[in-house]
Amino acid sequence: MSLPLLGVLAAGILDPQHLIETLGLIGVFGIVFAESGLLVGFFLPGDSLLFTAGFLASAPSSVDDALHLPLGPLLVGCVVAAIAGDQFGYLFGRRVGPALFRRPDSRFFKHENVEKAQAFFDRYGAKTIVLARFVPIVRTFAPIVAGVSRMNYRTFVTFNIVGGTLWAVGVTLLGYFLGQVDVVEQNLEVAILAVVAISLIPIALEIVKARRVEPAKD
Repeated sequence: MSLPLLGVLAAGILDPQHLIETLGLIGVFGIVFAESGLLVGFFLPGDSLLFTAGFLASAPSSVDDALHLPLGPLLVGCVVAAIAGDQFGYLFGRRVGPALFRRPDSRFFKHENVEKAQAFFDRYGAKTIVLARFVPIVRTFAPIVAGVSRMNYRTFVTFNIVGGTLWAVGVTLLGYFLGQVDVVEQNLEVAILAVVAISLIPIALEIVKARRVEPAKD
């Protein structure tokens, strides 16, 4: 397969509107599930997908039946998919255990991603399961690390339900209500970029803090 074709496919995978148009409502649920707890799902669009889905749900069904999404089923399905994805990630981490950290780096697995989630987990404890929902990459690996560290299952389930509901409903409704604002409706791409940029702020802050600490250790 040629590099240009790979680039086109990658662009399609990362384009939330293209994914929704191609895969529909069930596809949205599948991506939310994968991005929430599968090792290979960290590169998938999470925040931007939910925002775009909510935005499209705000448009009248008569505008574009191929892209219009019903808000009720969208919210319920995304919440269930988000919670189920984290549950899978936790059970996977608990079953695999230390072997996960001995796994060599590959295209889809980087130790640094697990280490970011571990650092986040060490800092915030059980609250990580809620807070990580709003941090790309960490969101995918946090439930796996929770499983590896054998976090109390009942505690995990509680925080997972809270975090999954807040994230799925919050970001989707943000897109839904902003979709009714003319400026946002006319500049969807800019709005999506803004959501992604905001979601990356926690990672940027952690990187800055880490760089400030390193010289002190030396």
